[in-house]
Amino acid sequence: MSAPTSAPSPLPLTSFSTWAPLLRAWVEGREAGADQVLHLAGAVGRDRVRASGGVAPHARDSAASLEAVERVRAALTAAAAESVTFSARISPSGRTRLRLRGPGVSLEGTSDHGALVLVEDAVPEPWRRLPEVYPQAGRSAGDPGAVERWLLERLPGAADARDEEFAAAEARLGRPLPAELEALYRVVGTRQEHWDTAMYEAVPWELFPLEKVHVADASSRSACWPVAALRAVVTAPGAAVQGLVGSPGWIVFGEDGCGDLLAVDLTPGPGGRAGQIVALPLDEPSGAHLVADSLLDLLRGTEPRGTEPRGTEPRGGSAAGDRERDRVVALLDAWNRRGVEDVAGPELEVLCVRLPDGPPADLAPLAGLPRLRTLSALPGTLADPRQVGALTGLEYLELGPAEWRTLLDAGAVPRGLAAARIITQGLDLPGPPVGLSNEILALWGRPPLVRAVVDGDLGPLPRPGSRHVTRPDA
Repeated sequence: MSAPTSAPSPLPLTSFSTWAPLLRAWVEGREAGADQVLHLAGAVGRDRVRASGGVAPHARDSAASLEAVERVRAALTAAAAESVTFSARISPSGRTRLRLRGPGVSLEGTSDHGALVLVEDAVPEPWRRLPEVYPQAGRSAGDPGAVERWLLERLPGAADARDEEFAAAEARLGRPLPAELEALYRVVGTRQEHWDTAMYEAVPWELFPLEKVHVADASSRSACWPVAALRAVVTAPGAAVQGLVGSPGWIVFGEDGCGDLLAVDLTPGPGGRAGQIVALPLDEPSGAHLVADSLLDLLRGTEPRGTEPRGTEPRGGSAAGDRERDRVVALLDAWNRRGVEDVAGPELEVLCVRLPDGPPADLAPLAGLPRLRTLSALPGTLADPRQVGALTGLEYLELGPAEWRTLLDAGAVPRGLAAARIITQGLDLPGPPVGLSNEILALWGRPPLVRAVVDGDLGPLPRPGSRHVTRPDA
């Protein structure tokens, strides 16, 4: 009795022979366009298949098509890929150009120039930072009783706000509702249908219904690695507001009319007060600035006290905050022609090297810096890319293709990285090399990228209505 034969090994995902049976199956019944060229497109995933319009149902669901899909799925599994999209341009002679793209789980966003995600769900350090506790921060001068009295003087009476609505809000927020905010909703009502012209005149901002009050923690702001990893958040001494991406103590209750979110701040800076009101800028991924010392002052239109510096918030930042930031983020470019040794201090978190016309940067002074987490260097700006291997605290690294090649060949890629990027700025390349990207991803066992253009021959196309005979693969 002969031994059973094992299933053949799957062909590579980017091999034309992997895709040819599927293309032939879907061609049946299709008519070429005015240029006598036939176009197909679709996607194949582990658990679904999508075809572009025009593929006949009988062709898509035929036994030949189903068998061909399994052939592609076997290649997906072998490549550790979840899905791939494809498009094909097929001439009457059968000459075919096949374009493959996918998957996207290892590439942030849809751009070829995005970051390679090496650790799933990782976010840059500023997005992980929690607020500090400053014992010297004062209590708010706010008074919930005063808020209630001020509103009742301008409104006919308290609305029918139910206790269960406040209980539901506190369960969602994970903390008690700030006292002044609860007082406001008990007078004006918790739902938009409660509100009339008098209410909008008394409350001079866009108030959210109670069900939309939420916590502006770091997860509420996007964190695109190539932008976010180069940012830093700093709280200057005496700042009223902590320099943060978000905080579990920022309770958002409305907008200021310009798109900026208004929040009660329960985690103030060293010079602030719990219960102060801050604005989170619409056009900034981090930071907040003080707008009122309390909700009562916001209703009255009273300006916040102006003696304390405002820290690192995007608007009204202080000189102290700017000095702190300069020690944390360093840019070496044509306008800041400092050396690495000039910026290599214990507080340095981010270094960007942008000196294509200057002498290559020597990274030796960076070794051992306790907080350095991001290095970004344009192609050709490093004296010895292998020095990057000594920067074991890096979580984000972006370099040119040649620098990455040197690191990979030397086995010196820092293994603490959570994301990476290949910079092609100034190089005659259409985008980051896919092979190089996949070598980096392989170090973390991440699914590879698929970007390929494959040429092949399907043989003469069948005429519409003719019986299509699939020829064997070469």
